[in-house]
Amino acid sequence: MAHETPVAFITGASRGIGSATAVALGRSGHTVVIGYKKDLAAAEQVQARLHQLGAQSTVARVDLEQPSDIAAVMQHIGDQFGRLDVLVANAAATAVKSIMALGPHHINRTMAITINSFVQLVQASVPLMHGRPGSIIAVSGIDTQLATSNHGLLGAAKAGLESLVRSLAVELSPWDISVNAVAPGPVDTDSSRHYAGAQWPEMEREWIERTPAGRVGLPDDIAAIIDFLASPASRWIRGQVLIADGGFTLVTERVERFNTPLAGNEFGKWA
Repeated sequence: MAHETPVAFITGASRGIGSATAVALGRSGHTVVIGYKKDLAAAEQVQARLHQLGAQSTVARVDLEQPSDIAAVMQHIGDQFGRLDVLVANAAATAVKSIMALGPHHINRTMAITINSFVQLVQASVPLMHGRPGSIIAVSGIDTQLATSNHGLLGAAKAGLESLVRSLAVELSPWDISVNAVAPGPVDTDSSRHYAGAQWPEMEREWIERTPAGRVGLPDDIAAIIDFLASPASRWIRGQVLIADGGFTLVTERVERFNTPLAGNEFGKWA
């Protein structure tokens, strides 16, 4: 017998955007499968938070580079719950290097985690979504559109992910499975701070100066959008990549330059 409440599986759910998404989906009534690779303690902390909210959850270790791991976790979801309603492909990993410094193993690992695992996850999810509306949400990034230092490989992989989203949205439409992506701009996560290192304060300042919303994004900002894409209210959205960046990609210079009145051009002059 299928589980009574909708079930959501989130990869990379032990921290950052994935953790915030687990909480958001738990709050909106989903049973949450917390996918993680290494940090069981962090995954269990997310589970404890969901328990406080009254949401059901389970933790599931999965190495997305290993097809056998993906097959096992999807089998586990089917056996335990008999259904899957929401798949959030959030986990990502790459070599933070210039393209000229990449080796074949860097490329293979990035593509395996971003592209290969997504296809396998979707293929295994569709039978578990059969007979009810399903939602598949991929987490992309603005590095698919903007050249970002040491992100050329991940940007290329995420661009491929976005292409899969568009094609799958059409292929899976007969089963009423929506497929979309969200592309966050700069977000304050442990990973962002780790990769930035000592440069974090400078990078954060530069991002804020170029963000009309006046701050760097938070994991909860992205989680709220994913929660919406998993909800009935979003069913008319198919195959889209929603940019969630506080306006970061709208400008080519500091926002303050737009907000400084020029002589003779104050409000009301032409009224």
